[in-house]
Amino acid sequence: MPHTRTKHPKRLDPRGPLVFGVAALGPGSAETAVRTVPAPADMGSGLVRIPAGADIELDVRLEGVTEGVLATALVTAPLAGECARCLEPFAAATTVRFQELFALDAETAGPDGYVLAGDLLDLEPALRDALVLDLPLSPLCAEDCQGLCAECGARLADAGPGHGHPRRGVLWAALKDFRADGPDQDPGGDEAAPGGTPVPDDE
Repeated sequence: MPHTRTKHPKRLDPRGPLVFGVAALGPGSAETAVRTVPAPADMGSGLVRIPAGADIELDVRLEGVTEGVLATALVTAPLAGECARCLEPFAAATTVRFQELFALDAETAGPDGYVLAGDLLDLEPALRDALVLDLPLSPLCAEDCQGLCAECGARLADAGPGHGHPRRGVLWAALKDFRADGPDQDPGGDEAAPGGTPVPDDE
């Protein structure tokens, strides 16, 4: 669930990489921007994250509307994580598209909306929410990752197709007909009486 937004945003630096000036955006007007921005810190979930400071490619369109500014963005970001099956580190990328309204005031935005800071729009909260919510709960190094061997823990992709272990049932199969010869058992199979004397058959 997205985090709660601040109804009255903190003072923004207009030079911030994710801050946009919108003073000229009246209803019906629009502008676009393409930027490469550093990833904010703490953008991760479980086994996967977007490394802090990594380059994020941002293509954004800002449209002036009666309620504020409508932001539509296409974002591509690098991923670093640990495979949920084989536990090996991996690197990948994700592309997310999102659209959010940045309202003129908190009342219009509602409890979970985004609010303009005067003539400035801070895209970071919306970008963070869109990227983090898109991160997989069980990331994989590859869709066909076979994981680890249940017996020895070896990574199956490295072990090769012939990797395997004898089953315990196979090991015991050779012993199923084994009969130990004890001092009270006749090797020939005749039943013996106590003391070792064969018991005669009844006639």
